[in-house]
Amino acid sequence: MFGPRTRAPLADPGRPLTVTTSDGVTLRGLRVPCRDTFGLDAGTHVRNEGAGPVFVVCHGFTNSTAKPSTRAVIDLLAGFETVVALDFRGHGRSGGLASVGRDEILDLDAAVGWARSEGHGPVHVVGFSMGASVALRHAALAGRTGEGVHHLPDTVVSVSSPSRWYIRDSAPMRRVHWLLEHPLGPTVGRLLGVRLGEAWTDIPGTPLELIERIDSTPLLLVHGTADHYFSPAHALALKAASAGHAELWIEDGMAHAESGSGPDLIERIARWAHALSAPSAAV
Repeated sequence: MFGPRTRAPLADPGRPLTVTTSDGVTLRGLRVPCRDTFGLDAGTHVRNEGAGPVFVVCHGFTNSTAKPSTRAVIDLLAGFETVVALDFRGHGRSGGLASVGRDEILDLDAAVGWARSEGHGPVHVVGFSMGASVALRHAALAGRTGEGVHHLPDTVVSVSSPSRWYIRDSAPMRRVHWLLEHPLGPTVGRLLGVRLGEAWTDIPGTPLELIERIDSTPLLLVHGTADHYFSPAHALALKAASAGHAELWIEDGMAHAESGSGPDLIERIARWAHALSAPSAAV
């Protein structure tokens, strides 16, 4: 059970982590051990050093584990359980080229697989924006023949996910599409911390098309009313397409993804995941 927590825990830099995806891309990130879950003084208690529950964090487009907004989420979640976070391909210190959510399901699969191989479980995936769409697509496709993803998580949290592709009804998304479509996009992308791959030739299934396949894994959809990238209509559509399986939180005044997720929301997400993986625990 979760006890009282210190609001400003000392950040743990974590241990460097390197994994290789099934298609040969080297990913780098970190593993931050759990601390202070039971209300001990911050920084004095490390639990589940080699096993136990784990959060796998999936960052948004142009983000990485080194970006302050993503690192803040990692630090907050590490107050509850161990955290594994990798830079997606084409981002941060990882190799490869970004495919903006298509091939990144292989990156997430490598992270979940690594956590399982280290004895961690339950595995809670928490994705933000592009990372949220990756989390949904991964959970929907894991174990299906020909998809190349094999490691189903125990719970999935999708924060600020798009429901479909080619969204141009907000100014930030029009800028994203300029980045993806303009000849100067790759150059500008490198300045933003992302190395872009080729444009899609085959269109991958959208979260909206695939979410109904997530029929046994606990699923939480989170979206803010002040999201300036994707309106809450995306979360409502995903909820409807899940045939009632997904739980939906529409957060009043919340902005987009990691930068819009405050400590209270991250704590509620952690408690939600814990309650579902340990239903007999009082939280």
